[in-house]
Amino acid sequence: MTGHYPEIDGVITYIHQHINEELSLERLARYTAYSPFHFTRIFKKQTGLPPHYYISSIRLQKSKDLLLQTNLSVRDIGMEIGQQSLGTFTTRFTERVGVSPAQFRNSTRQVSSHLESLQKLTKWEKLYSSVSAYNCVHGTIQAQVPFYGVILVGLFSRPIPEGLPLYGTLLSSLGDFHFTDVKPGTYFLMATAVNWEMRTNDILLPHTTLRARSRQPIVVQRDSAVPQQQLTLHKPRLDDPPILVSLPLLMHRFLQSVTS
Repeated sequence: MTGHYPEIDGVITYIHQHINEELSLERLARYTAYSPFHFTRIFKKQTGLPPHYYISSIRLQKSKDLLLQTNLSVRDIGMEIGQQSLGTFTTRFTERVGVSPAQFRNSTRQVSSHLESLQKLTKWEKLYSSVSAYNCVHGTIQAQVPFYGVILVGLFSRPIPEGLPLYGTLLSSLGDFHFTDVKPGTYFLMATAVNWEMRTNDILLPHTTLRARSRQPIVVQRDSAVPQQQLTLHKPRLDDPPILVSLPLLMHRFLQSVTS
């Protein structure tokens, strides 16, 4: 893999093992025997994220786990990941997951309903064979392993699936996708897959879902064609950023868009 550094794999494992501790840039750089500048450069090259943002993402992912797997209060969970202020934790969680901590904890009832509605859906977004290449991001999604379910694909402002995608949709199968009328800007293309047989918690906490991401940013310029994108869904890799966005929220928004 281009830009893959075994030492970064080691430090990612180290981060997960010591996520409850103070993880300064100097400590992580020292672990890899690099200068802070060089460590930051290769860490971002491999993961797409600066070390401090990656660590905050892992901690936020941990808070999602705690919300569903414990009876701890929202305040205690915030403190567990280093957020002393309930308001700050709630705001950051809502911005990066798409729903508040309380809404996320109560969203288990919605998952099976959304999956059932998607399985019955006959009107999916129509794919056009002759889409204008300008202000359009289009491509094809494949998978390394057999897959039957729905694919969530979107354009994000950062190289991590968090918050609501700037442009997003669901696909009923592998194959072509497109986003039209995309405003000029820089985007990161990401996708994940939900198997029809997946359990509720595996959808809410998508640690094992197939996923894919563009390694390079996609630049959309006015009246300039964007090259066709190719994504291949694969099993989670150590250096993949966590999927923070609420997948049931994306399902709900898609269902609203095609049934309204």
